[in-house]
Amino acid sequence: MTRSDLCDIEKITRTCLYEGYLLWPYRRSALKNAKRWTFGGVFPASCAGALGEPDTMTTQVLYEGSTADLTVRVRFLHVVDRTVTRDGQPVDELTVDGRRYVSWQEVTEREVVLTGGPGSTCVDIPEGTDTEPLTDGAALVRSWRRLTGTVEMTAEPVADGVRRLTVRIVNTTPGCPLPDPDTRHAREAAAVYAFVSTNTVLSSDEGRFVSLLDPPEPLREAAAACRNEGTWPVLVGEDTGDGRARTVLSSPVTLYDFPRVAPESPGDLFDGTEIDQLLILSVLSLTEEEQAEARASDPRAREILDRCAGLDHEELMSLHGTIREFRAVPGEGL
Repeated sequence: MTRSDLCDIEKITRTCLYEGYLLWPYRRSALKNAKRWTFGGVFPASCAGALGEPDTMTTQVLYEGSTADLTVRVRFLHVVDRTVTRDGQPVDELTVDGRRYVSWQEVTEREVVLTGGPGSTCVDIPEGTDTEPLTDGAALVRSWRRLTGTVEMTAEPVADGVRRLTVRIVNTTPGCPLPDPDTRHAREAAAVYAFVSTNTVLSSDEGRFVSLLDPPEPLREAAAACRNEGTWPVLVGEDTGDGRARTVLSSPVTLYDFPRVAPESPGDLFDGTEIDQLLILSVLSLTEEEQAEARASDPRAREILDRCAGLDHEELMSLHGTIREFRAVPGEGL
């Protein structure tokens, strides 16, 4: 696999990982951000049912080749509580050296790797706290809960040289209180115990995965029998034109095979349903107070505002529309 393929796979994986992480208009007070962590949540069984959320995620794909060189990477976001403090006491917000800070939530990335074919591995991320000193006795205190679970891969033959691989992710995190589903923020309170925005990447150096969207005729029945719960596997990387690839991205975001991030896109906007140009112009139209709150809400929101403000005319116009290719309509001439 070339360096370019690896770069493309990483770009699309990160795009899906952060899809819906923070929605425009990016402020803590914005109604769009009152319900966060909307994609790919895997919650502990003790609270999942009451919230109507899953406690497992299952990926099934078709694979040709030896299972010995298979690698499974489960990537998800871990919710972090960020508290602004002054002299050790929590406050809702604070301005330090001209910069405003508000107490809210962020995330950190987690990855669990399973190699060497069928088997299982444990998820066990200890709880922790990190303090970022500011000035004048102020600080940002970030804390996160312990997360536990399992990642298991099994393989069963479905045709000559073809196996159905199943990757099952289970959240067994203890301590999540039974939520009242009628409480407005019950899901957000339980999200600190969840695997948020869970994505699975399966790869092989020698074997190949078969498209579930357009499988070869002999494997259509086997492809139709694959069951995916809370996730959608597609081929990523190099498109060789035969409906096969060495890597699969199984994401809660619905995609086609061989998705790409538009090369004109200047960076993450966390809302893939928007058109970059429209979203950037909307960001630039925020009032000074709205921009100040967005900058204080999340470091990634601050990066977006700085990036949008720094785009020149040529960069903005490159987002206005691009024709990727022309295709002939069957039965029609060009």
